[in-house]
Amino acid sequence: MSEYYKTKESVTEYIRLAEGVNGGRLIKKLKRFLPPKATLLEIGTGPGTDWNILKEDYQVTGSDNSQEFLGHLKANNPKGHFLELDAITLVTDKKFEGIYSNKVLHHLRDDELTVSIARQHQILGPNGIVCHSFWRGEGAEIFKGLFVNYHSESALPTFFEEHFEILLVERYAEFEEADSLFLIAKKR
Repeated sequence: MSEYYKTKESVTEYIRLAEGVNGGRLIKKLKRFLPPKATLLEIGTGPGTDWNILKEDYQVTGSDNSQEFLGHLKANNPKGHFLELDAITLVTDKKFEGIYSNKVLHHLRDDELTVSIARQHQILGPNGIVCHSFWRGEGAEIFKGLFVNYHSESALPTFFEEHFEILLVERYAEFEEADSLFLIAKKR
């Protein structure tokens, strides 16, 4: 695993590069399926941009695997709830009604994504909702030392179908037309 999100310099760079980018559109779609005040885990909270939007409607717990990001989050949100979690194993005793991530799970290899999805199923309550975004495309690459796994509309749902009913899979533009996908699904 790359150390990109682990150093103060790279976290500062990421926060600068991601300024003005947020998952507001995804969160708006999520609201159609997850009621207000629901407990929600955000995987890979990073600088906290989406966490700040999510906390307006949900009892959100942020998480990250980077001490640098966790330090940043706790310093900027002293009343917030944050956990140190790996996106694959998600080791926590807590249960949630929803799980959200924005361009986080694309850092997982296919076998790791399968493990993460099974674990998400375990920590969700009955009829729990997941909402995740991914880069759209084929294959994988290393970008800034980070593994990036691309997904297609047809292949992405197959990772979730064993544990979840697919509610929505759509393309959207993050930086270029149709460069991204999001998926919303309900626990079986």
